[in-house]
Amino acid sequence: MTTELPTTFDPAQIEARWYQHWEEKGLFRPERPYAEPFTIVNPPPNVTGSLHIGHALDNTLQDIVIRYERLRGKDALWVVGTDHAGIATQMVVERQLEERQDKRTNYSREDFVEKVWEWKEESGGTITRQLRRLGCSMDWSREQFTMDPHFNDAVLKVFVDLYNDGLIYRDKRLVNWDPKLKTAISDLEVESENIPGHFWHFKYPLEDGVTLADGRDYIEVATTRPETMLADMAVAVHPTDERYKSVVGKHVVLPITGRRVPIVEDEHADPELGSGAVKITPGHDFNDFDVGKRAGFAPADMLNMLDGDANVCQTSDGLVPDEFVGLHRFKRDGTGGARELVVQRLKVQGFLIPHVTKTKKGEEVELDAEPRTIATPFGDRGGVVIEPWLTDQWYVNAAELAKAPIQAVKDGTIEIVPKSWEKTFFNWMENIQPWCVSRQLWWGHRIPAWFDDNGNVFVAATEEEAQAQAGAGVALKRDEDVLDTWFSSGLWPFATLGWPDESAPLFQKHYPNDLLVSGFDILFFWDARMMMQGMHLTGQAPWPKLYLHGLVRAADGQKMSKSKGNVVDPLGLIDQYGADALRFFMAAMESQGRDIKMDDKRVEGYRNFATKLWNATRFCQSNGIGASDSLAAPAAKLAANQWIIGEVAQTVEALDAAMADLRFDAAANTVYHFVWDRFCDWYLELIKPVFTGDANSPAAVETRAVAGWALDQILVMLHPFMPFITEELWNAQGDRANYPLITAKWPEPKASVDAHAVAAIDWVIELTSNVRSAKNELGIAPGAKLAAFLPEASDLASSTIERSSAAIERLARLTPVTLGEAPAGAAMQVTAGSDVFIIPLEGVIDIADEKARIAKALAASEKEVKALDGRLSNTNFVERAKPEAVEKAKADHAHHSAEVERLRAALARLG
Repeated sequence: MTTELPTTFDPAQIEARWYQHWEEKGLFRPERPYAEPFTIVNPPPNVTGSLHIGHALDNTLQDIVIRYERLRGKDALWVVGTDHAGIATQMVVERQLEERQDKRTNYSREDFVEKVWEWKEESGGTITRQLRRLGCSMDWSREQFTMDPHFNDAVLKVFVDLYNDGLIYRDKRLVNWDPKLKTAISDLEVESENIPGHFWHFKYPLEDGVTLADGRDYIEVATTRPETMLADMAVAVHPTDERYKSVVGKHVVLPITGRRVPIVEDEHADPELGSGAVKITPGHDFNDFDVGKRAGFAPADMLNMLDGDANVCQTSDGLVPDEFVGLHRFKRDGTGGARELVVQRLKVQGFLIPHVTKTKKGEEVELDAEPRTIATPFGDRGGVVIEPWLTDQWYVNAAELAKAPIQAVKDGTIEIVPKSWEKTFFNWMENIQPWCVSRQLWWGHRIPAWFDDNGNVFVAATEEEAQAQAGAGVALKRDEDVLDTWFSSGLWPFATLGWPDESAPLFQKHYPNDLLVSGFDILFFWDARMMMQGMHLTGQAPWPKLYLHGLVRAADGQKMSKSKGNVVDPLGLIDQYGADALRFFMAAMESQGRDIKMDDKRVEGYRNFATKLWNATRFCQSNGIGASDSLAAPAAKLAANQWIIGEVAQTVEALDAAMADLRFDAAANTVYHFVWDRFCDWYLELIKPVFTGDANSPAAVETRAVAGWALDQILVMLHPFMPFITEELWNAQGDRANYPLITAKWPEPKASVDAHAVAAIDWVIELTSNVRSAKNELGIAPGAKLAAFLPEASDLASSTIERSSAAIERLARLTPVTLGEAPAGAAMQVTAGSDVFIIPLEGVIDIADEKARIAKALAASEKEVKALDGRLSNTNFVERAKPEAVEKAKADHAHHSAEVERLRAALARLG
């Protein structure tokens, strides 16, 4: 029994209702204990987060895969959860305290952490609610959180085990230091911005009695950060630079501090850049740190001139003048900083080399520094310039852990899709640096390490175990730091399944996972770390296949950012067009890792596609076509029915092939064209005459069975992409309360199709399409009935015209079709397969006027093509014009080129 559908398709009316039904009935992971498992884990979004367009793409692709595999009968598990997001969450709670004129340091660590947990319970579920609106069919009954007790235990165990294996250690190295947040941060949390800056040139005087070959008693150095000279420890020159051969091993005496530092050889110095000599500050520059190590400076001996607030502090050699100590590194709040004072002192002392430039009038002027645009690192959350800072942190030996994943990708144990990302993967993994895993926060997994008064460290899962290591009576103090959130999220594919208990049923069945879907931007921060930790800790790759998708960009191709004001809210799109339309857009546009340009018109188009399906179902209901009771195709004798059965079989085959290759665009477009073009536009038109006669005739009974079956197959095939409308229509087509679409069976037509019947329908469709196109070209009314002649008919044409003359008349509007020669006179030719139809035009149109009209339009389009050819071949235009102007010119060129082809064809038809 069908349920009559409303006239209008309203996504909002059905989405919340169906999602609640699926979740309450446990349909996201139905009981299938003996079914083949299929497992994916969701990249855990920050607990502080809200759904952005990148989440919408990432989760849509995962949901398509999981719904597809569920329909194929697998025990499909999509693990879901959120990341505790150490920095972001602590900032949110601290900001709330500030609003109440309160601050974190007014509380003990334990009390502050309790406040974070309170916030999490009250406000930490925003993004999980939003994922539901997108239709994500995750196993919410097992929702995870990286600070859950079982997960915390796993994290502590991993830290202790890696430490005992010699793969975690404490070291003094440079880190990205955020002076506002007062913590080390990862490279992912650093954003480079081009800002106005300067390039200063200084004289570093050589020690007494030493000169260069040209007689100078100084070496010229240049820097964008003059304040760091307070902690310089060397000057580097290239080993092949003849200008400095005589002074290598000698020293310069630094202005201001008077520090005597060596001149060293290092390939980091570029002889072609500036003077070829580089000041080396190993405690405040990542490149200089490596140069310093190669020069023999131990990290413990490298000078540090800034404290955690980025204020100048005294270096270990005591040579920073008192007037600098306590100054901020930059000018702020109208107060000069260390940078300004260093430049001022060097200028007064005669060590500043001015930059000479010319005014617009050609006059030479001297400036203190050369103006430059400087790529400057900023913390994405703190919003201040990041300082490379020398500090003691915990590190993972990433180079050792990277060996197994590198080999796994090389030997095919892990396949990266698209394959083009392999080169990037190898380049990073084979040159990987030690991974800093400690953060100076209160919220997070506290590092399980304790120190005694002598600096000895004891690493253990509990304080009792650490005390046992240290001995009775030894006072211990726990490390204040917490672990980088990427450390814990790296355990996500297995710690969510019960690991380290390897006998846990979920771990036994669902690890390794089957697939990971991820944005390419976290390939190294998350994906590679899951590979490293998974392979070391479990002995198995976490998944055999990694799919990397691109970014969603603004319509003009620019990266979305709040500062540009071009961020698209996916929830706004869902409100406007429905979740199904947004999901289908994401799938149809996702082409193996290429970036997606946001296009609201395309989303609207897929909303129209949903409406088309809705109306097609209403047509079916009005003709007594309801739910099918068969997985296999019904028996069919009518050509149209045999044709649609064959089309279903081909579509299922193409869809399966696309999904196997993770070609989401091909999969979406396959089902789209079948639904719109083949089923709605052709099949429903072909069967309309069947229902004008006896409703109980064998033809009508057969057609209702086939049409109901074909519509069911559509709903199943389309469900992974558009789950809401398909479930609504599935249930409206019949009483299937115990057989919801979300857990239905994937199509298996198992049909033998009459090839001649299929060919006949395809022939009618081609004829109809070509007649309609020809009418459009010549300005003939679409409904006009035209006579047609077929001088030499193929066997297919003869039999089809004999059996389907009514369909040809109704669809192609050709009546009658005469098998024979056409009368003399103006006519147009239309083909179908190898058959050439002659359609007389005398009395239908004014041939002369039509030729003149087409010729005029053709000339105009040819003129436009020529003009646009000239513009697009002009490199000045292509390189200097605004991108949108170039894109418009290309689009106009394509349009007019197509018009030229169309109009030439129209003239040819008229003879």
